[in-house]
Amino acid sequence: MKNIIKLFTIAMLSCLSLTAQNSATKKADKHFSRYQFVNAAEDYQKIVINGNADTYVYTRLADCYYNIFNTVEAEKWYAKALETSENPETIYKYSQMLKANGKYDESNKWMDKFATMRPGDDRATAFRKNPDYLPKILEKGKKFNVQDAGVNTATSDFGGILQDGKLYVTSARNSARKTYGWNDQPYLDIYEFTVAADGSYQNGTLLSSRINTKYHEGLVSFSPDGKTMYFSRESFFDNIYVKDSLKNRISTINLYSSTKLSDGWSEVDALPFNSQNYSVKNPSVSADGSTLYFSSDMAGGYGNYDIYKASINEDGTYGEAINLGQKVNTEGQEMFPYSSSNGTLYFSSDGHLGLGGLDVFHTKEIDGKYAPIRNVGVPANSNADDFAFSIDEETEQGFVSSNREGGVGSDDIYAIKKLQPLCDVLITANVTDAKTGVAVSGASVGIYDTEGNMLSTKTTDENGVAEFIIECETDTQLQVLMADYESASVDVKGTSEEEVSVDIALNPIDKIIQGDEVVLNPIYFDFDKSNITAQAAFELDKLIQVMNKYPELVIKAESHTDHLGSATYNQKLSERRALTTVQYVISKGVDESRISGEGKGENEPKIDCGNKCSKEDRAANRRSEFHIVNQEQE
Repeated sequence: MKNIIKLFTIAMLSCLSLTAQNSATKKADKHFSRYQFVNAAEDYQKIVINGNADTYVYTRLADCYYNIFNTVEAEKWYAKALETSENPETIYKYSQMLKANGKYDESNKWMDKFATMRPGDDRATAFRKNPDYLPKILEKGKKFNVQDAGVNTATSDFGGILQDGKLYVTSARNSARKTYGWNDQPYLDIYEFTVAADGSYQNGTLLSSRINTKYHEGLVSFSPDGKTMYFSRESFFDNIYVKDSLKNRISTINLYSSTKLSDGWSEVDALPFNSQNYSVKNPSVSADGSTLYFSSDMAGGYGNYDIYKASINEDGTYGEAINLGQKVNTEGQEMFPYSSSNGTLYFSSDGHLGLGGLDVFHTKEIDGKYAPIRNVGVPANSNADDFAFSIDEETEQGFVSSNREGGVGSDDIYAIKKLQPLCDVLITANVTDAKTGVAVSGASVGIYDTEGNMLSTKTTDENGVAEFIIECETDTQLQVLMADYESASVDVKGTSEEEVSVDIALNPIDKIIQGDEVVLNPIYFDFDKSNITAQAAFELDKLIQVMNKYPELVIKAESHTDHLGSATYNQKLSERRALTTVQYVISKGVDESRISGEGKGENEPKIDCGNKCSKEDRAANRRSEFHIVNQEQE
């Protein structure tokens, strides 16, 4: 895994510009210059306690903790330093410590300040390109902001599709139409609103008689170029109906298309799916214009209304209507499909488990199969009917219609703004003893992203279980810590499945004692660096556990480099790494008499590849080994 420390430069280097050294800091500075960060921190702390600290001391103190990866203390003292300083590097490191401690919003605020001060810095450039890069922890709850769209009337209004600076809705507001018996409201028409500079919708206009008739017209959808409009219309207009046993004329709903002309929309063309025996309605064109989705109650479906798709061919013809299958369609009603720009299919259903009548759901076709159907959550969904959902995946804004309580009319259009990712996965960590198989309760389980940022941490319950909710298709790593056990980590591949179960068996800590060595997973240093990384800290904590369990254990840490650079330089680099490693262990409470370090330089490579070393070979040669020089286990 990558980690946040990889982005850092050695903290000591950023302090060279500080000029507040004086006799009071001489001792601490000496420890600092020797990479004795634990002692340096103690000496700087004494200056703080005596009331003689200034920006220089606070920054140096923070840098001490930074170098031994004590992120909590580093955050604390960088914050103190920034009360009287605006040093860009201090700001940068403070933002990174905030991030390491899971304070993402605060981290982004300070990173934004750094980027403003250093706009040409590569770190600033990367942040500006993607300021919201930190993964969000998904908790079940409010996923949208929902508010009245500002176009509703006392009658039924629904839909909401933006195209070429216009908002298209379906409404029963036309009092010139006769009413129909279902809700004693006028027949539905399609209206067009202009999007004003302030984002409001103005000048609602009835589309021409080429589109609107004295019967119902419904939702619209557009081809990607905006030149073709698809919409629903009641079949009475084309004199298509059947009579029931009482001689009542029963209409269906059909689909039509119209082409944009210089004087408006053309006369309409009926789509080949239309029938007097069933309805086809709620059109939605895919972002690439190749597929038309719609809802129909045609024979052969799974329920009342099912969602279908058909290809839109380059010559203007259409392919066969294909049912989306039983994963999407239920015995109930699936209607109002909406295909978004990223291929996500949203639809309303009363067959999938929801909050009320019709709820909005979403899925995506991946390799010919549909991902698990997920509810978009509250408050886009309510305990009423929620339908005609649409969203711009880039702006994360869109519309949903609903007959929920508190609206203006019988159906109303609401503007929505996505607050959280909609697709989430429940990751269940099951922690057991590798030897006995018994559940391990009280273990600390952390979940990290691919950059090494801790997203959340939980403690296993009496069943050895800890649960996390993360965004779909997000690669993560679980790290488990427990006294008397070897720490364990497991990579979890991102998925769109609703639940993932991960079994983690912990080995007794004694297993890492092998002969005269404590064998850890490789501890790698970044090229030309000696600071402790998150990966290194995770492994060194295992060493600390062993040393705490066996207080007579004395360890010698050996640090090795690759062959890049001169032998003299590499020898000094390895010595710094050995010192930093020792300092980390001491910082965790191990007496300094029990651990020593020695730099081996490039003299004992793990992989003897000469001048033909690969990047991986060099990384393997930059390592630490831990030898037992005194062992008296009880």
